[in-house]
Amino acid sequence: MEAVLALIGDELIQVEQQFRKDLASDVPLIRKVGEYVLSSGGKRIRPALLLLAAKLCEYSGDRHVPLASVVEFIHTATLLHDDVVDNANLRRGIASANTLWGNEASVLVGDFLFSKSFSLMVADGDLDILRVLSGATTMIAEGEVLQLVCTSDLTMTEARYIDVVKCKTAVLISAACQAGAILGKVSTEMENALRDFGMDLGIAFQLMDDVLDYSADQEEFGKSIGHDIEEGKITLPLIHALMHCTDVEKDRVGDIVTAEIVEDQDFAFVFDLVQRHQGIEFTVSRARDYVESAKASLASFPESTIKSALFDLSDYVVTRQR
Repeated sequence: MEAVLALIGDELIQVEQQFRKDLASDVPLIRKVGEYVLSSGGKRIRPALLLLAAKLCEYSGDRHVPLASVVEFIHTATLLHDDVVDNANLRRGIASANTLWGNEASVLVGDFLFSKSFSLMVADGDLDILRVLSGATTMIAEGEVLQLVCTSDLTMTEARYIDVVKCKTAVLISAACQAGAILGKVSTEMENALRDFGMDLGIAFQLMDDVLDYSADQEEFGKSIGHDIEEGKITLPLIHALMHCTDVEKDRVGDIVTAEIVEDQDFAFVFDLVQRHQGIEFTVSRARDYVESAKASLASFPESTIKSALFDLSDYVVTRQR
């Protein structure tokens, strides 16, 4: 990440400033909640990728910073909504917005951020970027509903789970990369290459999130470890374990993910099951496969410090501890 920040650190600071500027509202609670989530320590992966993609495509204008802010607006809106849906009480190691201000405020401020995002995209005036980012927000909503439908489904396959991940997480990362390419006015082939790079990287990013829910220290990861189990989310480490465990063990998991209250011994059982059947190792391996696929997508771009930074960012995704 140090190499990445050396290239775009100043621009990321401008993105933060733009974000705060775009939060302007006559309703003080909107700024208060928005700035709270913004300042809670996010990795800024999405705006960083848009900035790097624009540089890779030799863009030299000034639209990349506002658009990177828009991408973070959309991401922040999804966080506010996700925490309400998931009944989360921690986000990045601190109290989630819904814990402090209630579900109603979190949902409504999330709605404001979504609406404001579209206003900012219209102000930018590029219909191609509007098409890409608005399409991504639609897919995100579809992904949330699909995940809800798949709650506690022990028949979940890896392929179906990846479909959820593409919609819920990867599509916005993909759109950020594609938007940078559109700014650079590169060929359709190169635009699609950056789109595909972002999609594979986004899948890897979510798979590592899934791993961290089973392996990270809660203080390090910054959200309630084991929360996926409480919410009945069947993610890839558990999907892999369920494919190799006994019917009796699978029935026990079914009881746990549908229970009103998950006890400590239930968490321990699922964690042990995932460990014994190497669900974590399998998921990390799949994440690495997606990172290698992402890197391969950029083969048509010449070697450069920007391309190396994108590869460094890709490697960071599968080595991060939070």
